[in-house]
Amino acid sequence: MKTYYRALTIAGSDSGGGAGIQADLKTFSALGCYGMTVITALTAQNTVSVTGIQAVPPEFIALQMDAVMTDIGADAVKIGMLHSPEVIIAVAECLQKYDCSSIVLDPVMVTRNGDKLLQDDAVQALKEYLFPMATVITPNLAEASILLGRDVTEISQMAEACKDLATQGCDRIFLKGGALDGSVSLDLLYDRESGETLELESPRVETPNSHGTGCTISSAITACLAKGMELSAAVRAAKEYIDGALQGGADMKIGTGHGPVHHFHNWWNN
Repeated sequence: MKTYYRALTIAGSDSGGGAGIQADLKTFSALGCYGMTVITALTAQNTVSVTGIQAVPPEFIALQMDAVMTDIGADAVKIGMLHSPEVIIAVAECLQKYDCSSIVLDPVMVTRNGDKLLQDDAVQALKEYLFPMATVITPNLAEASILLGRDVTEISQMAEACKDLATQGCDRIFLKGGALDGSVSLDLLYDRESGETLELESPRVETPNSHGTGCTISSAITACLAKGMELSAAVRAAKEYIDGALQGGADMKIGTGHGPVHHFHNWWNN
């Protein structure tokens, strides 16, 4: 009997469908993986704003993890929105319990509109419990700034930010520079062990439809790792996928704010 490549996302739900669990599942499917979920929070949000967050108790988060891992298992795990220290500890304990490897940690902290998704006291818990377990962490510039306690707002600051982030527990940093201005979108993959930095450049896509970009590229890396790719190859493939998703969704219209990327740009004929 054949089986699927299995990818698990541990993250919050986006009722608007553009980010979080929903974006992760779409990405897993588009890249040929069987997706599973552990939902950490429910959000009431759309393309304009987040109007409410309902936390899932840590005990129920662990129960979801037990249900998935004792029956189906996972080849790779993506971690997104974890809103409190208690949730972070519960997730870390489950990952250790089931000896999970190939872990992509996306330290989701704020939305594009500035809505806070992480309690202030949870940042240290992320660093202490989950950074050492992660294969790679994937902060954007705003998240890197929070983690480092200083502004990271220029291309010239990105390489040094990667090196400093790699001293906080995880040796491999994928720093997303999509929020920067300019004609080129630059992301960096830094490996502290080798000292190598991989630069990934692509033409910037001018579009209001970029909601869920960070979730999507992180889950794309996860899907590629689940399929057995090395990290550098997984990151290259994920970068290519998100570029296509941005281009495919650039002239679409859904909602009145920041619309989503086109997760199925290779499949749908609009």
